[in-house]
Amino acid sequence: MKTIYQLCLLAIIGAVLYSCDEGIDSLTEVDPGADASAPSITINSPTEGLAVKVNEELATITIKFEAQDDIELGSVEVWLDGSRLSNYTTFKDYRRLIVDDLVYNKLADGQHELSIIANDLDGKSTTEMVNFSKEPAYVAKYDGEILYMPFEGGFVDLLSFEEAEQYGNPTISEESLAGDGAYAGAENAYLTLDPERFKNAEFSAIFWLKVNAVPDRAGILTMSPPLDDAGGNVLTSGFRFFRENAGGKQRFKLNVGTGAGNSWFDGAEAADIDPGTDEWVNMAFTISGTEAIVYIDGQIVSQGALTGIDWTDVNIMSIMSGVPNFSGWNHLSDQSLMDELRIFNKAISQDEIKQIIQDDSGIVVSDYPPTFNGEVFYMPFDEDYMNLFTDTEATIIGSPDFAGESVSGDNAYAGATDSYLSFPTNGLTSDEFSATFWYKVNAEPSSAGILVAGPEDSENAGYPETQNLRTNGFRFFREGDATRQIFKLNVGTGDAEAWVDGGDAAAFDPSGSEWVHMAITISADTATIYFDGVAVATNSLPAGIDWSGCDMFSIGSGAPRFTEWGHLSDNSFIDELRFYNKALTEEEVQEIRNYDL
Repeated sequence: MKTIYQLCLLAIIGAVLYSCDEGIDSLTEVDPGADASAPSITINSPTEGLAVKVNEELATITIKFEAQDDIELGSVEVWLDGSRLSNYTTFKDYRRLIVDDLVYNKLADGQHELSIIANDLDGKSTTEMVNFSKEPAYVAKYDGEILYMPFEGGFVDLLSFEEAEQYGNPTISEESLAGDGAYAGAENAYLTLDPERFKNAEFSAIFWLKVNAVPDRAGILTMSPPLDDAGGNVLTSGFRFFRENAGGKQRFKLNVGTGAGNSWFDGAEAADIDPGTDEWVNMAFTISGTEAIVYIDGQIVSQGALTGIDWTDVNIMSIMSGVPNFSGWNHLSDQSLMDELRIFNKAISQDEIKQIIQDDSGIVVSDYPPTFNGEVFYMPFDEDYMNLFTDTEATIIGSPDFAGESVSGDNAYAGATDSYLSFPTNGLTSDEFSATFWYKVNAEPSSAGILVAGPEDSENAGYPETQNLRTNGFRFFREGDATRQIFKLNVGTGDAEAWVDGGDAAAFDPSGSEWVHMAITISADTATIYFDGVAVATNSLPAGIDWSGCDMFSIGSGAPRFTEWGHLSDNSFIDELRFYNKALTEEEVQEIRNYDL
């Protein structure tokens, strides 16, 4: 009979033997001749194309990979830029090696190549490589810049190397305005930074947003004192930049505490963004000792006098939320995308804002200010075919000319046979749309396209010369004879199309050869044609306009997307062409018409 001592000894030996086998595949007898596959390798870090951005001359990276063989690994080598960093020849699990802690701390600026070579006992070998880079430490690019957060792989300010405190689960989106990532908001998620270095006499911030209107209000960038004892916002110091619903759009507002009180900068409709456009929008605001200004896409949307900002009790900067110090009105986490956040210790100028926009996106911001609410495009045809909002000229097809006369300005567009202009729809395809212009009709040819945005009709038997797909975009055109021209609008709503044809009410005798003010408006449920500020044709829409596949406007022709019925180039005159991101009211159409007279 075994003693208690012997039983204990046997138990200990069994436990040791079990623990030694823990984590190792159970031994299976194999035929060495069955080793048919070379090892496989998965490199988890760094990833292909990664750009390492740190505020250090030499960066530290952690190499993570897995190598596996169907029978048994012989060796695994790690090489960086032609130098071997490590060689593994013994394995806890003879079929698999997992490495997640190989640190290299001398990564210099430039391009780098990581190679992993795995060999099995049968002489078969596999090599996997990734190429990545380390970028030079970021140096302030603009005067007064004290923070730059590009959101590429993390939430780090590349000037101070301060990493933001994360709350909830914000992530890095693969979609971005510039670089390799952007901040992606989530419910109850936001970032915070220590506010002390931002408490200067002047303050500016500039960044890009792709707005998610859920929730319908949110804090974006706030430096506010704590809530009062009743849970209310304290507005007498710091600032609050935020958004909230305004008739389906998002309105952006700034509030600045001045010590004795606070000042509001609310641009009303001028500060509205339509989240349905799904476009990146540049936001900026500046605070000086005398005024504060809010900019959208480089244009001033709100401006007013200010006695200076007060920083009393401001103890935190919140990014993409009003929480914790500006939540009294439910301006909580913003689920939008944010990219390229910069903060300055000065009030940057409008020219500096435009330069940053151009550097980030390549878009040149014009000095042209919108004349009318919702105006997003203006082509006056004053000796060129330029959209003054972007200083971008239309593409010229054929040989259009200038009229030698105009309603306003120095000249007007003169159509010619087989001639028209085209312009990209980028940034102009809003849920609601309007166009206004002056028109002097030439009844030759008897039918013509005037303003068209449609998709390619690649299924048409006569494509590309013959096209007429009408389920998307719109077509404004005329048809008739030398004594009667009828003007019609066709709108594509995705699954259907709608016609706006007023018959005699939307027709006139072209023989008088007078300038007529034309307007078309398209809302979520109605489309209308106006002559000289008066509605001449209207019809309901089954749904709003669908812009799918509409990548260009044709001006002065139906070509190339609306040609099957002969609505080709128009020999008429066009002047003062404007587009709007809203459905104009009749009163607004009349105001625009009268402005040019």
